[in-house]
Formats: sequence, C-alpha cells, structure tokens
Amino acid sequence: IYLHFADKATLIGAVCEEVFEALHLRMRAAAQGAPDPFEALRAQGNAYVHFALENPEQYRIVMMTDHGTAESKDAVIAGGAFGYLVASVRQCQVAGVYDGDPAEVALGLWAAAHGVAALLIAKPFFPWPDVEAFVDRIICMAGLGLAVNERLPADTGLPLTDLVRRLDLLRPDSGV
Repeated sequence: IYLHFADKATLIGAVCEEVFEALHLRMRAAAQGAPDPFEALRAQGNAYVHFALENPEQYRIVMMTDHGTAESKDAVIAGGAFGYLVASVRQCQVAGVYDGDPAEVALGLWAAAHGVAALLIAKPFFPWPDVEAFVDRIICMAGLGLAVNERLPADTGLPLTDLVRRLDLLRPDSGV
C-alpha cells in the first residue's frame, strides 16, 4: 500500500479523508426523515458516537492523533462532516433553537459527542449504564443545554435561587 502514497503522512491523510467521508455519510443518513432540524441534529450526534464506537481504531487515528497538518478555519467549517453539522445548526437557528455563531454552537455539540465517544472507547470496561440511552442522554443534554444557556444571562452574577427558578419553569409540570 505504501507504493501508492508519497509518504506515511500522505497515507494517513488519505485514511483520514476516507473515515471523515464515511462519518459524514452516516450523519446525513441518520438525519434523513427526522421530524424537525433539532431532532435531525440529535440523530446526527448519536450517529457520530456510534460510528466512533463501531470504528474505534480509525476514530483514534482521525480524531485523537496529531497529524501535524493545519487546515484553514474556513476549510474546516465548510467541509465534510463538520460543514454538515454547521449547516444543521443553521437550520436549528432558523427554527429558533439557537442564536450566535453557528460554527461555535457546532463546535460545542461536537465536543460533547467526541467526549462521550472518546470515553466509551478509552474505558470500555467502565461500568457504563445502558450505552444507547447514555449516549442519547448526553447528546440531548448538550443540544438542550446550549439552547438553554443562550437564554440565560451571560453574567455569573445570577443568584442560584433565580437560576433554579428559571430552570424549574422548564419542567413539564410547571404549567408554562
């Protein structure tokens, strides 16, 4: 296989591109048929983590190894799986779920998905709860948490009692 590539870095780059494309296709497929953009985003997050769990070695190479190459910020934001994630966040913005910079929101969601994927891969013998439900809960928590965070005051001076009161208004039985 080395005869087809100029050097090891080029080979690893090709592998990374292939894995990213497979991830991108998996996320797109997961979002198909979702009833709304937020559920599509949730499905993408779940697909991301499950792709990582099904391909742990490739995931480690692509996401947890420094390849020594730098891509421009614009290329990363526009390309492949991350570009699709940013576009999905924009759809959620149109629906009123998120405000702010869509790339920054997408980065937060990616960080949550990567975090749970990396932990599940690195600690397979940890006594995890039901993985399917755990992954969905973390993905949902990240998505809803970002939406809620955008609606709370940014300053840290909000008294805890006020924060709890505002959060309690979100409970299904709050009458709101």
